[in-house]
Amino acid sequence: MTKLPQSDGKIRCTWPGEDPLYVAYHDEEWGVPEFDDRALFEKLILDGFQAGLSWITILRRRESFRRAFDNFDPEKMARYGPKKLASLMRDESIIRNKAKIEGAVSSAQAYLAIQENGGFAAYLWGFVDGEPIQNRFRRRDQLPASTPLSEKISKDLKSRGFKFCGPTIVYAFCQAVGMVNDHVVPCWRHEACAKLARLATHRTAK
Repeated sequence: MTKLPQSDGKIRCTWPGEDPLYVAYHDEEWGVPEFDDRALFEKLILDGFQAGLSWITILRRRESFRRAFDNFDPEKMARYGPKKLASLMRDESIIRNKAKIEGAVSSAQAYLAIQENGGFAAYLWGFVDGEPIQNRFRRRDQLPASTPLSEKISKDLKSRGFKFCGPTIVYAFCQAVGMVNDHVVPCWRHEACAKLARLATHRTAK
């Protein structure tokens, strides 16, 4: 089911509800092809912290996460020691989950290894040959929780040392960073993201 036009006359996916922060995220970020290495790393880590929670919970704390994790600088995160980890566990502005915090450090170390071999964006986008997948679902209940693609990416990420990157988390990540366009067709952002995907495909083809 798709929402009726809101006060601005736009039809949207149902999941943002009426929360202004969530609506802005839906309208401005979700589904936009992302090619920045650090931004992709940040999103994957935050999706890992989302496990068992709702995305809006993470979104409301995103700035706190950025502050706590040195703006998700992988080189700094990879060197976090016991003192820093203890500090993060005392930080009430983030999700204080020991396994997820330690997992973020392991993922940063794995990220740096990939950076030495062509870059994180090139690695991730290679799974779709640099071309965003354009789905044409009409209702939210048609969207899958995971796919063979997310299972493949998840398996490879885990083999490289990434943590909290199961197939469901990876599929949510792919949706968010525009590797997959899962805005429902009636949503005004579906065609907008499809246009951005065409530009992205042209860019990667150069």
